[in-house]
Amino acid sequence: MAAHQYLIFGTAGGFCGIAWNDIGITRFQLPTKSADSTERLLLRRLPEAERGTPPVEVQEAIEAVKRYFAGEEVDFSRFKLDLQDQGDFFREIYAAARRVGWGHTTTYGTIARELGAGPEAARDVGQAMAKNPVALIIPCHRVLAAGGKIGGFSAPGGSTSKAHMLELEGVRLTPPEPAQQSLGF
Repeated sequence: MAAHQYLIFGTAGGFCGIAWNDIGITRFQLPTKSADSTERLLLRRLPEAERGTPPVEVQEAIEAVKRYFAGEEVDFSRFKLDLQDQGDFFREIYAAARRVGWGHTTTYGTIARELGAGPEAARDVGQAMAKNPVALIIPCHRVLAAGGKIGGFSAPGGSTSKAHMLELEGVRLTPPEPAQQSLGF
């Protein structure tokens, strides 16, 4: 198993954490309010990781994350990931989720169908999103429940964080205001 290094860094959304090895990015921690909290969450999943200086590609990913939380459109699909600890079906699910671009959403069921699986596989897609080791870089926040409902989100802040990230991308989950106001009868 390749040695992991990590870095905690600030963004407009809070403190994020990223971990990598010689193969690619292995973990990403969505923002929390403190560097200590982010570090604790990251190290809970990678207790053997050591602080390090990121290689060029990881530094580019960090800069992209900072731009993302500043509201700039960012495409994370070019960054190399190490998902060797994930099962084959989860890797397929993650590849499908990575194709969902900025400002777009899909559903658990749509990804299941895209992969040639039946509707029961929507639960597997949901489980993969909940266990996503590199949230944001694999944009699990863009994968919604049936009917466009927000669904779950296992990151700090839960579904509120998911909604906020979608709002950064211009995705509005609430129904639009009616064109006419009610007369109040």
